[in-house]
Amino acid sequence: MGLRAEKRKSMFGRMLLIRRFEEKVKKLYQEGRIVGAIHLYIGQEAVAVGVSSGLKKRDYVFSTHRGHGHAIAKGCDIKRIMAELMGRETGLSRGHGGSMHLYDPARGLMGGNGIVGGGIPLALGAAFSAQYRGTDQVAVTFFSDGAANQGVFAESLNLAALFHLPVIFVCENNQYAATTPVRRSFGKMAIAQRAESYGVPAETVDGNDVEAVHDAALKAIRRARRGEGPSLIDCETYRLEPHCGIIPDQRERGEREAWRAKDPLSRYKEKLLAERILTPSTIEKMEKDIARELAKAVKFAEISPWPDPEAALHKECLV
Repeated sequence: MGLRAEKRKSMFGRMLLIRRFEEKVKKLYQEGRIVGAIHLYIGQEAVAVGVSSGLKKRDYVFSTHRGHGHAIAKGCDIKRIMAELMGRETGLSRGHGGSMHLYDPARGLMGGNGIVGGGIPLALGAAFSAQYRGTDQVAVTFFSDGAANQGVFAESLNLAALFHLPVIFVCENNQYAATTPVRRSFGKMAIAQRAESYGVPAETVDGNDVEAVHDAALKAIRRARRGEGPSLIDCETYRLEPHCGIIPDQRERGEREAWRAKDPLSRYKEKLLAERILTPSTIEKMEKDIARELAKAVKFAEISPWPDPEAALHKECLV
């Protein structure tokens, strides 16, 4: 059975929100209004939305240093995400974490991670907890192609398979580990083959097709809820922005343009327009609503207090 029209419209709206949020953050960063580094998610929206649209609020998500899209897709408050990026007390991590450390356990977001691959083993802990407590929760760990070359990836695949943990490994294969292209960091074995060698079912999908990602994720989620163990989804996608705000882009001429033609947001918009799920007026309303929401988020952050430096020593900040 295909996705219902309202579900597809909602997924497009969430992708659009992530894109416009990131564009706003880029502008704020250039104006010096964002605290710390940023790693933009532009171009990868279909992965976060495709996976999270199959999750429940109580399911766990372990993010990465490029985590704004994951937080938005999981339903975190836009105002509090923006406040965190602007270093304010009202942020998701009370202004102490910044862009790479968004944290909202009430929504199942168990934090970003500045360590490449650092969230992978943490997801196993959450999955084991769910299994031990007898719930049907699943844990999702997002990571990059670069993280797939970390030893902890292999260790985690082995443990997840050994204990049949309800964990889903989602590789956002955006073709680069910082500035190193996949072709220079991988041998012949594909990421999906690495998982299968440990007995973890794996699937490679078009990471710029939100419905393809959703279908693969839903299959893995249902498998995990039935107690059938872990899965891996290798999502082939591309980040359209440089690695982070302070590193110049050194990609080959024409590469970004070729991938821009496969932009997940534009592709999905054209598809839904052609199928009359969306209309130009519907999209225009979405754009206006998002613009208002982002303006409110920036205002909320601007009027929020800075964290008290002394609070870093308080016991409640360590919980």
